[in-house]
Amino acid sequence: MSNLTKVEAKRAIDSAERKISENDYVGAKIFVNKAHNLYLELEGLKQVSVMIDVYISASDKINGRGEADWYGVLGVDPLADDKAMKKQYKKLAVLIHPDKNKFTGATEAFKLVLEAWTLLSDEAKRILYDQKRKSGQVKQKKSGMRQKPPKRKHEPDFSWKKPKHEPESEPDPETDSSSSKYERESTFWTKCNRCNTYCEFGRNSYLNKTIPCPNCRHDFVATEIVLEEINGRRVIRFCKSAYDTSSSSPSASASDSAKAAHARMKGWFEPDPEPKHDHGSSSE
Repeated sequence: MSNLTKVEAKRAIDSAERKISENDYVGAKIFVNKAHNLYLELEGLKQVSVMIDVYISASDKINGRGEADWYGVLGVDPLADDKAMKKQYKKLAVLIHPDKNKFTGATEAFKLVLEAWTLLSDEAKRILYDQKRKSGQVKQKKSGMRQKPPKRKHEPDFSWKKPKHEPESEPDPETDSSSSKYERESTFWTKCNRCNTYCEFGRNSYLNKTIPCPNCRHDFVATEIVLEEINGRRVIRFCKSAYDTSSSSPSASASDSAKAAHARMKGWFEPDPEPKHDHGSSSE
């Protein structure tokens, strides 16, 4: 390692001490980790690191009564026996005792370690502390288990809070009288290719499907036809030849069926346009 790296690590330790004096133990830990990455063999690095861990553990409360995490202060598992805790206490005492640790905050850190050892080395006090600790953990779990509120069947209408520039919702086709657009989107018109009967069906159920004609019962493919619109209304204009009995047809029965269909649908559509008079003919 270069001397420059060692100097940078020393500056990080100085910043960590300043953070300890400000009670910013998390910030102090960041600078200690930086020094560790720069110069692992830096003198006093381990002492500062252990001291900061003691402060952080003491800041962690096991319940709402301000009880510190004394197991964390000693750095032992809650299931550790007395022999393991005593060994860990001696190790920390060597690293944190003010006679050997000259860093800022060593005295207070040693007092915390001593308090943790005094409580956990006493069997009765340790049992009582474990009970408080478990009770605090149960309360934390219950507070974290938040149930989702039940969905209300009828949500309140906040449409009056919408800004004026937002477009209004589409009208209900069942209550709005001007629902021609909705009907055009949900239905379509088709024509039987045998008897020329016009029919209206639901788009999703019958479009481009083979269905029986309601008039002649002949199966045909229900393809959509485009209707003429006059003054916003869709109309079907029948050609004159459809009513002309003298016009040729494939069979007499087909012609009769067509006439019957047109007679039934007479009231549905616009009447036939009147035939134009030939102005070239002589008047009577």
